[in-house]
Amino acid sequence: MSLLIKNGLVWLHEQEDYFKADILIKHSKIKEVRPVIEGEKGIPVLDVREGYILPGWIDCHTHLGIIEEATGKIGVDNNEISDPITPNLRAIDGVNPMDIAFKDAVRHGITTVMSGPGSDNPVGGLNMAFKTAGRIIDQMVIKNPVGLKIALGENPLTTYGADKKSPVTRMGTASLIRELFMQAQDYMSLKKADKVKKRDVKLEAVIPLLRGEIPLRAHAHRADDIITAVRIAEEFKIEKLVIEHGTEADLIADYLFEKKVAVALGPMLTPRIKMELRNRNYASALKLMDSGLTVALITDHPYNSIEQLRTIAILAVAEGLSPKDALKCLTVNPAEILGCDDRIGRIAEGYDADLVVYDQEPLSINAKVLQTIIDGRIVYSA
Repeated sequence: MSLLIKNGLVWLHEQEDYFKADILIKHSKIKEVRPVIEGEKGIPVLDVREGYILPGWIDCHTHLGIIEEATGKIGVDNNEISDPITPNLRAIDGVNPMDIAFKDAVRHGITTVMSGPGSDNPVGGLNMAFKTAGRIIDQMVIKNPVGLKIALGENPLTTYGADKKSPVTRMGTASLIRELFMQAQDYMSLKKADKVKKRDVKLEAVIPLLRGEIPLRAHAHRADDIITAVRIAEEFKIEKLVIEHGTEADLIADYLFEKKVAVALGPMLTPRIKMELRNRNYASALKLMDSGLTVALITDHPYNSIEQLRTIAILAVAEGLSPKDALKCLTVNPAEILGCDDRIGRIAEGYDADLVVYDQEPLSINAKVLQTIIDGRIVYSA
């Protein structure tokens, strides 16, 4: 797809202010960003009339298409609770791009999400990142997988412990995760020696993690659970750890900075219905960013609805987060966390042409999306 966007107020992540510019898109990529670009024959022109142009928003932790809206129980595919250890589950086998929430995503400028298994299992499965417009999920994928999901804290304990099945305790959860990783290490040694007689789908799924090819993505709210995730990652020499949710991450921000751990923070709009959420506060993003961490804001859709992503950033700004940092939490930072920052999250030459156009500054509560553009194609227009 090719398109020339004229007269936009463009936000570049390294600048505080917007500047007036045109954007030329060719073959679904950003070709040029300059104050004035002359039109070319055959390329359609979109005059946004000083609309605000930003990289399409990125939500790096959702269950979009896996927990479907308006379907009831039959559309809830996030937790395979027949077994607490399911590293072999793949998000791509569960995402339905016909879920009505995809329309909400593009209508509110969200162009990329991460979706994956839920948090009832100590080891949940493999996540992936994909665009929010399309009919065939395989054609929407940006990167698959983008991490292996583990879960610490209340969820595995209430799912299995209530029936006196393992895990019953936090120690039990950590032990199950270690056992799987140890088995995967042994399996890798057998493979190297050409002694594997039968492939193991669970252990095969862990190999990319232990080789450093994908990150460990740990569901953890409480500070002690976050530290357990760090401990396990270090024990198995896992190179990249992302804390998902991180309700109490701000209490140990200096420790996480030292360990080079990123935080996908949220959901922020839920009530404190679990003990783990009692320290939830809107100022967490400011504290984590001030400590030097890479932070992304998330909805955890559908626990916060996908269209509430920008609202979360507005609330963080109200607590003192700078507008520039708030925008980074929706663009460059989640792109980095997903390992896709060479393609998305910026308005720059060679990047995917994923853009959102607002009628006014996007952190104004009154701002409305005028257009959402994915791969150079206008997928929503007000």
